[in-house]
Amino acid sequence: MVTAVRLSPAPRRPVSAARFPALRELGPNWYAGVMGTAAVASAGAGLPWRPPGLRAVCAAVWAFSVLLLVALLAARCLHWRHHRDRARAQLLDPAAAPFYGCLAMALLTVGGATLTVGRDWIGVRAALAVDAALFTAGTAAALTAAVAVPYLMAVRHRTGPGQAAPAWLLPLVAPMVSAALGPLLVPHLPAGQPRATLLLGCLALFGASLLATLLMLPLVFARLLTGGPLPPALVPSLFLVLGPLGQSTTAVGNVADAAPGVVPAPYGDGLTALTVLYGVPVMGFALLWLALATAHLVRARRRGLGFSMTWWSFTFPVGTCVTGATVLARHTGLTVCTGLAVALYGVLAVAWAVAATGTVRGVAAGELLPARAAHGG
Repeated sequence: MVTAVRLSPAPRRPVSAARFPALRELGPNWYAGVMGTAAVASAGAGLPWRPPGLRAVCAAVWAFSVLLLVALLAARCLHWRHHRDRARAQLLDPAAAPFYGCLAMALLTVGGATLTVGRDWIGVRAALAVDAALFTAGTAAALTAAVAVPYLMAVRHRTGPGQAAPAWLLPLVAPMVSAALGPLLVPHLPAGQPRATLLLGCLALFGASLLATLLMLPLVFARLLTGGPLPPALVPSLFLVLGPLGQSTTAVGNVADAAPGVVPAPYGDGLTALTVLYGVPVMGFALLWLALATAHLVRARRRGLGFSMTWWSFTFPVGTCVTGATVLARHTGLTVCTGLAVALYGVLAVAWAVAATGTVRGVAAGELLPARAAHGG
């Protein structure tokens, strides 16, 4: 008599963290590369002085930023799928969590660049659809980061005043990027309530980000003065302070440009005046901070500062100062503002080239996403 033996199916192999090991150390700070690349495209396309061929170059850089964004979004999804423990640890790490604001800013900057320069390749209608989608997703992510990261810092992270870092500004400046880029969509909405709602919503985002930044910036400045210089590897992050300064100037100028016919004339005239009365002093402080950060950078470089992903801090924040100077050139007609915008764009282009080259070399050498760390537990 033969006894039938039921063979149980082979157990399903659980998804292993060994899959995609190179992505284990992939953090949200990598979105800074997307932000900086898109900033090169959008800032160049808006310059008050445009040499021949610049717009075509900016369009090519925009296309590259789109590819970077798609690739990084896919990689981060795989990171959360196969290395969820590491992804959660990044949320609970006070040094990594603020960079979740970069996700929102990457979506927003690529969307804005699509409408300003990407339309040369894909047409206005497609560019408008892409920008509307990325602006909606980016604004939702910006507001989430602006609330969630400070909440985690208060209830889960263990930090003190002596640990204040410029990166703490990242989730707070994300809504300012929405405020600066939202007005580009206003003329494409139906007249009346839709346009006014978006425009005043951008103004509300401007206020939310500005006031939050004004609360956080003194902590960063006090840490710098009382705690001594930052460790050399973190010195490039001092340039992050330029972000809310240049972006807020850009935001108030773009809101003023979109105001005619949307809000009553007295308010529109007030916004135009605010662009100059607010933007000039803030850009003055931005130049002061740029000089201070550069001095710290020279000091750190003499002490052996090597390349790291913090070097991308030289790109997007400087790009916001380019757009801020461009807004002032448009509203004041001053040649000095035009010259400032062009000079800062030159700095931005060089900084992007250096950061991009260093990133490619670091990845190729296994230094930025080390295989050993990726295979580790």
